[in-house]
Amino acid sequence: MLNDIYNRRILELAADIPRLGRLAEPQASATAHSKLCGSTVTVDLVMDHDTVTDFAHDVKACALGQASSSIMARHVIGATADELRQLREAMRRMLKENGPPPGGRWSDLAVLEPVRDYKARHASTLLTFDAVVDAIDKIGAKRLAEAS
Repeated sequence: MLNDIYNRRILELAADIPRLGRLAEPQASATAHSKLCGSTVTVDLVMDHDTVTDFAHDVKACALGQASSSIMARHVIGATADELRQLREAMRRMLKENGPPPGGRWSDLAVLEPVRDYKARHASTLLTFDAVVDAIDKIGAKRLAEAS
């Protein structure tokens, strides 16, 4: 059964994660951590208005966290804050409510659909999405504070 979630494509994605490292001057950084398995993903983000223009991440996670981070890094540049918030919600629904996988440029995330049957693996799979939305929220809060 675990072979379903650790399939060849997930292992390929986990082995080839783009944009690894940290940005020299991120507008915000955020870390998401799974207490259950110990996986951690830290993201650095730069946005121009509402659009991601630069991204890097430090991924210390299992193959599922690595695979979802790999897909995030391949498509996050050019994504908007709203798109990324909706993506996190779509992934949560896919795993926890049997929702459909995300489509469009995020359709690669369908490879993670079998994870829904393994509740203990949900948190590590969602780390990158949680960290990205947290960083977006930090950028928004900083902009609000500067405007007041």
